[in-house]
Amino acid sequence: MEFFDAIVIGAGHAGCESALALARTGNKTLLLTLSLDAVAFLACNPSIGGTAKGQLVTEIDALGGEMGVNTDKTLIQLRMLNGGKGPAVQSLRAQTDKNQYHSQMKLTLEKTENLYLRQGEVVDIKELANNEKEVKTATNLTYRCKAIVFATGVYLKSKIIIGDYTKDSGPNGFSNAQKLSGSLKTLGIQLLRFKTGTPARINGRSIDYSSLEVQKGEEEIQNFSFLTKKKRKNTAVCYLTYTNLQTHKIIQENLDKAPAISGMIKGIGPRYCPSIETKIVRFADKDRHQLFLEPESLSTQEVYIQGFSTSMPVDIQEQMIHSIKGLEKAEIMRDGYAIEYDCIEPTQLNPTLELKGHNGLFFAGQINGTSGYEEAAAQGIIAGINANLYLKGKEQLVLKRSDGYIGVLIDDIVTKGTNEPYRMMTSRAEYRLLLRQDNADLRLTEIGRKVGLVDNRRWRVFLKKKKELNRIFSLLQTKFKVEEVKDFYIANNENPPKESVTVEAMLKRSNIDAFKINNKFHIFDSFSYEIINEMNISIKYEGYIKQQLDEIEKFKKQENTLIPQNFDYNKYNGLRLEAREKLAQIKPLSIGQASRISGVSPSDIAVLSVLVKKFKEEK
Repeated sequence: MEFFDAIVIGAGHAGCESALALARTGNKTLLLTLSLDAVAFLACNPSIGGTAKGQLVTEIDALGGEMGVNTDKTLIQLRMLNGGKGPAVQSLRAQTDKNQYHSQMKLTLEKTENLYLRQGEVVDIKELANNEKEVKTATNLTYRCKAIVFATGVYLKSKIIIGDYTKDSGPNGFSNAQKLSGSLKTLGIQLLRFKTGTPARINGRSIDYSSLEVQKGEEEIQNFSFLTKKKRKNTAVCYLTYTNLQTHKIIQENLDKAPAISGMIKGIGPRYCPSIETKIVRFADKDRHQLFLEPESLSTQEVYIQGFSTSMPVDIQEQMIHSIKGLEKAEIMRDGYAIEYDCIEPTQLNPTLELKGHNGLFFAGQINGTSGYEEAAAQGIIAGINANLYLKGKEQLVLKRSDGYIGVLIDDIVTKGTNEPYRMMTSRAEYRLLLRQDNADLRLTEIGRKVGLVDNRRWRVFLKKKKELNRIFSLLQTKFKVEEVKDFYIANNENPPKESVTVEAMLKRSNIDAFKINNKFHIFDSFSYEIINEMNISIKYEGYIKQQLDEIEKFKKQENTLIPQNFDYNKYNGLRLEAREKLAQIKPLSIGQASRISGVSPSDIAVLSVLVKKFKEEK
């Protein structure tokens, strides 16, 4: 029987980040996966990032994670979504080479000191004396450890559904985990049943691209990782097409065969990424829905139909696809399917992602009721960081909602729970103007360094960026005479100044930005795109940023008012019964977290604040 400091179960996006975080902080770590071929596998769309998800990836990177680094290595197209809108809602999105993404991440794991990668199905977990844990596999291998991270994704008792066909299977034909759910129940863990899905893959040679809209990548935008200095070239394009009334008619005439509509699927699906048949029913007034054709890899002709997730019978899927412009002769290579799986009710977790009442058991990723690679990886790195801190007997990390999207994500699921697969969106973040991609390192790299995950190389890059920012901000008071800027102002539809003007004052004009100033006056030629962009946003949105910083100071007062974990809510009749029940169930760490629990009113919080203060004084 071999002993490890930590064992990570599952090598998807959450498991990879957890295992790397643990191993890189000096822990002997075992990473167990059902199949080595499924390591960091992109089971759904071949992309990383997207609205709010791009922010998560840069935050993972800033903390010392791998997803951003691996994405930059393997991307074949990079775009900035919402580029025409404000920086608070702009998000990076990359089409990655699906095969390369898997192989590069697997290679990274294999080369990491202290990390042992092993194929095997975990069937049983036991908690032993002295806080040790025992992990048993289907082939009767037994391991012991001090901490476990559960990152099992959608593989727990998963079932594939296509029409009336079902199969006990994981995504893409990978085997599933049949017995681990039972072991979790034995530990007293409440399970939920969720559902997600994926569209068909078609052969690129059979697509009529000439009739479709081209979606090209962009060059001059930031990378996902702050370590990546070389700009990757866009080597692939995507295409845009739409469903039509004929597509909708085919679906409507066959709704009785749709498992998502007929009730055959029992699991709860994602509201913000529904199947195409659900879209047709839910948005009956729309005569078309947007679809993106995305290449899966440079080493295959397989193309993913983004926006066309379905579990319809295969013959109906073929009719649906052939009704779409450009896909009239498309050859299906893999059928679309729905997948049901077990996950846990996430309010059973502390904000550290440790299971309440069970020292050393951490949960990360889709097992926590979330959806998406990025949400999974974000939880994975926090679970790995906190498992390491637990092993070292140190205080665990809790990111606040004002620290990053990762803080928002974890606070949402452990405080409010979720009755459907949770997806991150910019609208969930109250302070999104401050929680941008460009400044994720400024917000989180010092935290990553403090918990031991940011290495010396990343720290040097971070310090250099801070130095460069100080240097570029020092140029803002550079003055130009009226005659030097008059034509520039007029060319940009601005009234010329009547006296000498500073660069900072120029930047505050609506139609002038730092890039236009540099193109004309070359004052920022020695700085990178990232440094110029960071400074530009800081000056352009200075008033709004100050307003959010003031709001955060108020927010922190409640967040910093901690509630003792031995506080007995049921003793106080001043709290309403519903509030007492909810508070006792969630056991919030602070007054701030308590205020976000569903069923706890502002008047309950006012009473609770007084009671907690009195409790602390008495103690």
